[in-house]
Amino acid sequence: MQAFCRLNGLVAPLDRSNVDTDAIIPKQFLKSIKRTGFGPNLFDEWRYLDHGELGMDCSKRPLNPDFVLNQPRYQGAQILLARDNFGCGSSREHAPWAMFDYGFRVVIAPSFADIFANNCFKNGILPVVLPVEKVARLFAEVAPTVGYKLDVDLEKQQVTTPAGEVFEFAVDVFRKKCLLEGLDDISLTLQHVEEIKAFEARRKIEEPWLFSS
Repeated sequence: MQAFCRLNGLVAPLDRSNVDTDAIIPKQFLKSIKRTGFGPNLFDEWRYLDHGELGMDCSKRPLNPDFVLNQPRYQGAQILLARDNFGCGSSREHAPWAMFDYGFRVVIAPSFADIFANNCFKNGILPVVLPVEKVARLFAEVAPTVGYKLDVDLEKQQVTTPAGEVFEFAVDVFRKKCLLEGLDDISLTLQHVEEIKAFEARRKIEEPWLFSS
């Protein structure tokens, strides 16, 4: 997993509450277990004017000009600003896969669905929870400001605006460590690989019948 420490990134505002995972990555695209290739279908039903299916060439599909991610000023955005209960619905891990593949490394919202937030941490995305009023202020600042960027520092647990205003956020100590060091579940397990090997070798001696053919 790619580690995350600090990012100064362009912000894209998604001014919708209760965005569920089927909106983030619709169910017809869940047929692959690879973590890459989902970016073109992120928010598929909102980004395109036609119905998307697996295998379609998204470069030839008609774009919805009113959707925020299709607007030129938000191209290359790495921070998504959202409203309450972002990532609700099913627990599909494809949702953060699609967001990461598109280029997002941070999502800021007043609240997240628990499973979605956990999946973000496990896939290199930092979900930042800020109070409703602070998120509303960020929305108000993004709208009139082309090229609006935020500085997000996981080590300090701070979001800094272009004007220098600092918003602090809370994060679980264990999740913070894993994201800073780029450790997903597999990487965490592999930190104990020598202990695992020693355990297996000992079992073969102490309980040989388990390994007999």
